[in-house]
Amino acid sequence: MSNPPNFAQAVDLSSLGKAKTVPTGPIPGIEVNASNLTTQLLPVSKLKPVILLCWSQRDPQSIAMLTLMGELEGKYQGSWALGRVDIDEQPQVAQALQMQKIPYAVALVGEQMVPLFEQAYPEEQVRLVIDKVLALATEQGVGEAGAEIIEPEEEEAIAALESGDYTVAEAAYKKLLARKPADNFAKLGLAQTQLLIRTHGFVLEEVIAKSQLDPTNVALQLQAADMEIVHGGVEAAFSRLLELVKNSSGDDRKLAKEHLLSLFALVDPADPRLSAARTALANAIF
Repeated sequence: MSNPPNFAQAVDLSSLGKAKTVPTGPIPGIEVNASNLTTQLLPVSKLKPVILLCWSQRDPQSIAMLTLMGELEGKYQGSWALGRVDIDEQPQVAQALQMQKIPYAVALVGEQMVPLFEQAYPEEQVRLVIDKVLALATEQGVGEAGAEIIEPEEEEAIAALESGDYTVAEAAYKKLLARKPADNFAKLGLAQTQLLIRTHGFVLEEVIAKSQLDPTNVALQLQAADMEIVHGGVEAAFSRLLELVKNSSGDDRKLAKEHLLSLFALVDPADPRLSAARTALANAIF
């Protein structure tokens, strides 16, 4: 790829303040200039995506975004590289990247430029953008799929599960969901942990025997279904709760249905037993 266009033009910096605020600590990313943009970063973009952030020491928002991007580069474990363009020092590079205002981010994928955003965003939205860049790069044969990001709350939960402290694991997953309500992995982790809490200390054969002696006892049937799921009896658990839905009414029926739906969330969506049970539940309800 040849040099980016418009290197000879200047950037209008009149909208920025006069005073500079030097970021605390080491400044993240590779410092970009006209030389290393073409000799270093463009070649790197053939191996993995490069994200360039245009920023200024006179703009607090761009400083905050640069700090965030540096943190995310570490969390993505080297699946992409960060470059920083100080628009006060490198106005020609900023112009070549078609910057209009800061903070401005552009990706280089296989030596091709992909504009990303031109304002500050919260971490969750920035991650979505980065994930799309990595997906695009993978489609074009650049780099590999991004490394899995493990949230600190998830690390806490996994450590607690390994030590058998399910209460701490549950609290950690709840903290993660309070911060990221749409995190499907956290939802699954919480559901699995709560299942372990409900079944801890019980013996499968004893619970099943009690449920058989008292088939109308809703609490016992729910507990038996939990134990069956834990021990791999997916069909048995689904059948038990489907029968309970069919043969109960009012609050008991509602409780059985909700519990069955919670167990559905623990099974692979592609599992044919799940699709069959969903159909059976719909028939039982309607």
